[in-house]
Amino acid sequence: MPADPTPVPSRAGGDHRRPVAARLVAAGCALLLVGTAVCWVAARRPWGLSQLYFLVDFTDCAVYGTVAWLVLLRRGHPVAWLLAATGLGGGLSALSAQYVDLLAVRPGLPAPVLLTSARDWAWVPGMLSLITVVPWLVREGRLRVPARVAVAAGALVTAMIALFHLTWPGRPGHPSGAPFPVTAPGWAEFVIAGEPWLFRVVPLLGLVAAAGVLRRWRTGPPAERVGLGWLAVGTLLLAVSFAPLGFPADWARQVPDWLAPTAMLASQAFFPAAVLAVVLRQRLWGIEIAVRRTLVWFLLTFLLVAAYVVGVSLLDGLLPSSPAVPGVLVTALVAAGTQPARSRVQRGVDRLIHGEAVEPLGVVRGVGHRISASADPADVLDGVARSVTDLLRLGACAIEVDGPEPYAAHGSSAGPVGAPLVLPLRRGGIEIGRLVAWARAGERLDGRTRAALLDLVPLVASAASLAATGRALAASRTRLAEAREEERRKLRRDLHDGLGPALAGVALGLAAARNLLTVDPEAAGRLLDRLRDETDQRVEHVRDLARGLLPPVLGERGLAPALHELAQRYAGSGLAVQVTAEPLPLPEPVATAIYGIVSEAVRNVHRHAGATDCRVTVQRDDEGLTLRVGDGGRGIVPGTPAGIGMRSMRERAEGIGGVCVVAPGPDGGTTVTVRVPAARLSGDAAADQAGQPLAVVP
Repeated sequence: MPADPTPVPSRAGGDHRRPVAARLVAAGCALLLVGTAVCWVAARRPWGLSQLYFLVDFTDCAVYGTVAWLVLLRRGHPVAWLLAATGLGGGLSALSAQYVDLLAVRPGLPAPVLLTSARDWAWVPGMLSLITVVPWLVREGRLRVPARVAVAAGALVTAMIALFHLTWPGRPGHPSGAPFPVTAPGWAEFVIAGEPWLFRVVPLLGLVAAAGVLRRWRTGPPAERVGLGWLAVGTLLLAVSFAPLGFPADWARQVPDWLAPTAMLASQAFFPAAVLAVVLRQRLWGIEIAVRRTLVWFLLTFLLVAAYVVGVSLLDGLLPSSPAVPGVLVTALVAAGTQPARSRVQRGVDRLIHGEAVEPLGVVRGVGHRISASADPADVLDGVARSVTDLLRLGACAIEVDGPEPYAAHGSSAGPVGAPLVLPLRRGGIEIGRLVAWARAGERLDGRTRAALLDLVPLVASAASLAATGRALAASRTRLAEAREEERRKLRRDLHDGLGPALAGVALGLAAARNLLTVDPEAAGRLLDRLRDETDQRVEHVRDLARGLLPPVLGERGLAPALHELAQRYAGSGLAVQVTAEPLPLPEPVATAIYGIVSEAVRNVHRHAGATDCRVTVQRDDEGLTLRVGDGGRGIVPGTPAGIGMRSMRERAEGIGGVCVVAPGPDGGTTVTVRVPAARLSGDAAADQAGQPLAVVP
């Protein structure tokens, strides 16, 4: 049965890749980074608190520009545009900060207002959107009402803060340098009063967003929960790192100046990794697997920055008299732990992207557990297909089994499917089916996944053979039960409609003869003679029924004499049965089954074929036993469903490990061919087979 699951359309519906936009974002961020570096080198400003914030913006440009480029290559999702705004805005803000420092050294350079003021407003839309809006949008499908309200609130707060930064005129005598200052009365006071509250609302909205992601992780469908824990932690880190900017003045003095930019720097390395974790684990936007190196870099950067900041802070408190020592010690420790950390992060990311394909033995264990957990052999393949799909992060998987009882099991994920990989399943050198694997849309089956599938082929082939045997056995038992019931109904009809009325007639005749004995003895004698003839006929009819079930000659003299006796019984019916069979030493179950098949086949010829002759041939060679029953009648009309008789013949053949094929004869008519392998003709093998039907694929 061919398995061709219909590719599922992308859940975003109509959203296509934006490669041109991706290239423009990458080029823009690269130019901003280069320009910022040039200005920083030319300005030669000493390192200080402002440089830490500059480093945050510089990191935003590098990190989010890269992530936006990767996402836009596959999808023009709103998250991709917000990430692009973060990268470009951060780069412009960093360039502005360094260009202002350069103007202090070289005042003769041009000073466009949009560039010199960008350090105050360029970072706002992207950075604040990361905290308040992006966590809600990292998903597929429409947002629910609470999420829409949260997104609208985050967008409103972000827009208000950006508006304040763009239009604040500054204090009297101290212009702000904003590109679009609003000099209307009261506007400056309104900005001074309202902006601190907006900065306090931002981390609160970030906490709400983290809680929303956490709720999706706890209550959502399993396919939509993977990776959300990382996103919740990343959102929480962003919100907490931004919180010091909204503290009141007396609170802010209690917090070290370097804490806020350092926390932002560390969180900016983790948050994009969290976004990519969700996207990759859920296959949301079809991002290519090549991003795993980028993800490794993000995570490693976060770990190293966090380790350095924490280490320096702790040692600085323990060794206040030696300011150089903490940096040297922590640098040495971080350098020593870089390679082990990279190895562990690489393994974690590989497992995140490739699933259990990273460890083929883990896949084999998972599939083996699914096989052992299936109580019904018929359900084994469905469980294996689902297990392979889940463990290897496939779009879909199908296991197709050929044979008398063809079957196909399917397992599919939530996403669409791509191009298929077809692997043959073989058992004992014979192809019994296929394993078909589909990658998800926009992806390909990489080398690790292909290798894992190849390792699974023998195990899946064994499971397919087990399932096929179980299904064939169940179907065989059902057909055997139906055949036995039909034989019982036939015997009941013969007894009820034939022998029963005849015996009732004999009883009535005997009663009539008894009444005639005193009135007309001669008539009574003639009636008794007719009753004797009728009784003899019915006795012969009972013998025919008994011989049809199991003729005595079969057990006493063997198969060949029993077949010749069967041919003689049809001699007076107009059907000439020619038997070619040598005396063969056969086990009783095999001889009984062969006789039953011949008896049913000859009966079908006599009733339905319209033939005058029938040929029965039994031969034995090194490969086994071959039976052929052929006639020159009208044949079987194509499309005619198999009746009880044909099913009974096939079941008898399967019961002794053989195969029965009913097909048109070479010269017209119909030929019934039965092949029994030599291994089933020994006494022990046949005894083992008795009562245990086995379906064998021809």
